[in-house]
Amino acid sequence: MHSKLYIPARSAVPPYTVDITPESAGWTESSLQVLELDDGQRAELTTGGTEVMILPLAGGGAVACDGTTFALTPRASVFDGPSDMVYIGIDKAYVIEGEGRFAICGARAKTSFPNRRVAAADVSVELRGTGNCSRQVHNFGTAGVFEADSLIACEVITPGGNWSSYPAHKHDETTPTETELEEIYYFEIAGGPDGSRGFGYHRVYGTPDRPIEVLEEVRTGDVVLVPHGYHGPSVAAPGYHMYYLNVMAGPGAERAWKIVDDPEHAWLRGTWEDQAVDPRLPLHHPIAGSAGAPTGG
Repeated sequence: MHSKLYIPARSAVPPYTVDITPESAGWTESSLQVLELDDGQRAELTTGGTEVMILPLAGGGAVACDGTTFALTPRASVFDGPSDMVYIGIDKAYVIEGEGRFAICGARAKTSFPNRRVAAADVSVELRGTGNCSRQVHNFGTAGVFEADSLIACEVITPGGNWSSYPAHKHDETTPTETELEEIYYFEIAGGPDGSRGFGYHRVYGTPDRPIEVLEEVRTGDVVLVPHGYHGPSVAAPGYHMYYLNVMAGPGAERAWKIVDDPEHAWLRGTWEDQAVDPRLPLHHPIAGSAGAPTGG
């Protein structure tokens, strides 16, 4: 039996394959839509009180707003390196036009920031962890890298057989070491050479005061919501690379990603010092960030 926090692929009304709002998620801040367009199709949308970051998962096109058109250079898939990203601020009408699958990451916002584009070549890429905890992170919309009101977003690629978001970590309180953030995990899994469908697993668990239990097999297009609790690992089955898009926002005044590890497993980070980064990384992109950074994701 699936958790109510697991949302299967293509459970939204077309042209959306994913349509998560704060109301549907049962929280207040984070949202994600995945929009599919055929060649020449367009979607006319408004942001209202939500700021958005738009990126192609596959395919490409353009975003037009306030008389300016921002290109979204095509990419073959989420495993083909970082993509362009376009940010649109609150209270705007905009149009997405093109062919492919587009992610619209969103968060409730109060401050207006200018519309702008980040080119794929300018996306900060880092490697986190070592050994079988190695993963690749595309920091196109993280705090400290991109200025926004509330929204934090990034992409993570975990090579087949590896674990990411491990040791499990949480960010559900406002403390000097933690920020309260609602989080969305959107997954895509690479197929095998014979066309076989890849899969992985994702875990969320709580504390005695705030219990939560999620353990789901995930495939391309699936979503897991993390309202609170420790989350991780995200496990890529051997032979199948795993991708996930993280979308986060919280009610606090500080836009920051502060996490705490599950204290029972935090010691594992110390074992990474004597291991090399997985030689399969980076996938399709030169590294511009730091290697082995001791962070979650």
